[in-house]
Amino acid sequence: MNAAPELAKIRHQVMWNRLIAVVEEQAQVMIRTAFSTTVREAGDLSAGVFDLEGRMLAQAVTGTPGHVNAMSESVGHFLKKFPAHTMREGDHYITNDPWLGTGHLHDLTVVTPVFHRGTMIGLLANTAHVIDIGGLGMGPDGRSVFEEGLYIPILRCFEAGRPNETFFEFLRAGSRLPVELEGDVYSLSACNDTAARRLGEMLDEFGIDSLAGLAEFIFASSLRATEAAIAEIPPGIYHSSIHSDGYDAPITLRAAMTVGENDIRVDFDGTSPAAARGINVPAAYCRAYASFGIKVVVAPEVPNNWASLQPFRMKIPEGCILDARHPAPVSVRHVIGQLLPDLMMGCLHQAVPDRVAAEGSSCLWNPPLRGGAGVSSRREGNRMPPDFEIITFNSGGTGARRQRDGLDATAFPSGVRTMPVEATENVAPIVIWRKELRPGSGGAGRTRGGLGQIMEIAALDDMEFACNAIFDRIQHPPRGRDGGHEGAAGYVGLKSGAPLRAKGFQIIPDGDRLILKLPGGGGMGPPDARAPEAVARDVRDGVVSEDEARVVYRVALTAAGAVDDSATRDLRRNNRKE
Repeated sequence: MNAAPELAKIRHQVMWNRLIAVVEEQAQVMIRTAFSTTVREAGDLSAGVFDLEGRMLAQAVTGTPGHVNAMSESVGHFLKKFPAHTMREGDHYITNDPWLGTGHLHDLTVVTPVFHRGTMIGLLANTAHVIDIGGLGMGPDGRSVFEEGLYIPILRCFEAGRPNETFFEFLRAGSRLPVELEGDVYSLSACNDTAARRLGEMLDEFGIDSLAGLAEFIFASSLRATEAAIAEIPPGIYHSSIHSDGYDAPITLRAAMTVGENDIRVDFDGTSPAAARGINVPAAYCRAYASFGIKVVVAPEVPNNWASLQPFRMKIPEGCILDARHPAPVSVRHVIGQLLPDLMMGCLHQAVPDRVAAEGSSCLWNPPLRGGAGVSSRREGNRMPPDFEIITFNSGGTGARRQRDGLDATAFPSGVRTMPVEATENVAPIVIWRKELRPGSGGAGRTRGGLGQIMEIAALDDMEFACNAIFDRIQHPPRGRDGGHEGAAGYVGLKSGAPLRAKGFQIIPDGDRLILKLPGGGGMGPPDARAPEAVARDVRDGVVSEDEARVVYRVALTAAGAVDDSATRDLRRNNRKE
């Protein structure tokens, strides 16, 4: 028996593991050197390595699907403008073009060629969400991309290791936070430099001169595994729809998913047209989150790379909100885009119901907050309140799973971390007076939806400040599946009692505070099937009140064989009294 092929597979698998370590270090260096709290605290970023054709070989574990999957398309655009033979060691290239990058101007993408012993062997790319890029700031109010901030075409930000000073002058001049923005560009370039060194060390260790052989192994294995996973899904055409609150009017997203022998095709015909405000989605971002929504159900164990994404094909009608064309406003494209995994799961629920979760909060609740002379008219003597621009990332609950409750205050599908209160208060004159789980917000079911949060936010000394609201799931809360109840709807308002709009620039008056109630996830299965011990635990932990449990989980509480603990006994006793 010839053992060589098996030894080659083992060798390639070891090299693959090492490659993952390289790109994960790439991401971690960015986190540790970033200036923006969105990167260093929330992990709103991506990092990956690409072959000479711009095909993604591997991505860091740390990162968001919207960044990673859209970035997988963007490297090809860099190579079209700057072919590989024109690149030099020490070069770094940058853009935030929403249609060549990851969907809006707040995302900077940096691409770096990697050289080994004088020969270019591949490229490294990363994307990070920065806090301020000028313009109106991150929000939905723009009527074109030109209002939304500084627009950076694909260009060199470093040439042979030397900074492009003209570029950095324009960059600093166009932002409210020039030091932070410039620092983030250096951070993105530095993390690629680190990964390039590690990649060179890897090639030396394994005694190879290129990534071509490893790339062939990765692509062939990933494609074969993805096609095998698709073959296990019942073939057919599955339809689903989902609704967003929109800006001025609700938005409908529709999908027809065709599961074939070795591919899955999605047609978004019937989706609402593009909007006049910045909730539009560039096509690459649509493909990124739609592919992710399919992949987490169909082939979650297959590594995410160029080949494993090839079987997922999208047909996006021209003119719809998922195919925004330049110069449409796209600043908060995530509000619509992050609903796409729930839309995909709505289709796949008909084919493989045991693998699919209920709908969740989905869209991040990440309020951009602004204060200072441009917002407030309040003075203390001759002193104006300090200028600041900050964004804090927060999440509602995820949908219930088939065998487990949804996750509380967890970002899905984006995967970013909730930012600590202390991190926000440390960099801006903001006080977060309240941040706690929202009892009763998870949709009832055999398994319960995850809980949302309640937040109370104010400027220091309760001074006037502004919120650029970019929230959803207020008019259209997350839906349950298979008889599960919907999660609690979101809410935006003032502590004094007045509700605020879900989207748009709004002032929180002097002496008042911003109240956010984040949505809960939908439930899975009929509530009466919920295990009595789970109901008792929910009451004991304050997830639901006794009154809520008595109404919703009546059968579970009176079921024979309920666990013998005090919470369940009390609930059953009260239920009998009714």
